[in-house]
Amino acid sequence: MRIGFTYDLRDDYLAMGFGEEETAEFDRVSTIDAIEGALRELGHEVERVGHVKALVGRLAQGARWDLVFNIAEGVRGVGREAQVPALLEAYDLPYTFADPLVASLTLHKAMTKRVLRDLGVATTDFRVVEREADLDAVDLPFPLFVKPLAEGTAKGITSTSRVTTRDELAREAMRQVREFRQPVLVEPYLSGREFTVGITGTGDAARALGTMEIVMKANAEPHAYTYVNKENSEELGEFPLAPPEWAALAEELALRAWRGLGCRDAGRVDVRADDHGVLHVMELNPLAGLHPTHSDLPMIATAKGVSFVELIGRIVASAAERCAEA
Repeated sequence: MRIGFTYDLRDDYLAMGFGEEETAEFDRVSTIDAIEGALRELGHEVERVGHVKALVGRLAQGARWDLVFNIAEGVRGVGREAQVPALLEAYDLPYTFADPLVASLTLHKAMTKRVLRDLGVATTDFRVVEREADLDAVDLPFPLFVKPLAEGTAKGITSTSRVTTRDELAREAMRQVREFRQPVLVEPYLSGREFTVGITGTGDAARALGTMEIVMKANAEPHAYTYVNKENSEELGEFPLAPPEWAALAEELALRAWRGLGCRDAGRVDVRADDHGVLHVMELNPLAGLHPTHSDLPMIATAKGVSFVELIGRIVASAAERCAEA
């Protein structure tokens, strides 16, 4: 197949003056090289396109592809991950991963939890704080956890995200609102074990690839898989495959969430246990990172004996199959 390749390159945005944390979700050259190499090894012809504005230009020039391998994150707004999918749908071009609805829904953490709750999938209660007056409506038991409403890669999450008093809640919530210019999600802090479930496939064909536990070392920031911990995961964390009994529980829950929300091709579902050992869905990642050795999904694949090339092949096969059926 002739495959167009859309992505946001971290170096491009750093050169424009964006900061390190602002560009955390964008891809490094090594990731782009690895994905293109895998696609070519699978026998495909690949054209690098880049970000959404570059895609606009290529489409206006008449460029078309059999499939677009899309990992573009977008820059701002809750619909940023939906921009490339929506544009490709306007041109009737098939592409990998989430459609515009799912891309926007899963980035909005509160809306995701509302849908999960309606589906009967375990997830914590929550409140949304947009302004200081909203703090009065936060009636959940401490400790609580505060994070930006529509960010990924643990952006905004630090050791102070776990709060134990109303003063700490107000200080942390308003810091994040100011810094990230968006509302924050406030939810009960889950003190138990944390896992991420890798999934490949779509709908009834979706299967759990494996489940990895997130274990922070003593020198890591406490309480969570924070931005610092994630950026320095090789030094600050350990990521073993989950014990079978935990993996079975996590994968059953993750697949219910994945299928219920309509995620496609491949991604991850993050889950964590409460004080009683009950797992809850924290987030869905339908546009998961794909660095061969640093990103969780390829790490899970490697641990389960699935090569990076095979993982990329499964993603392309899933997209091609569902597009052929559409």
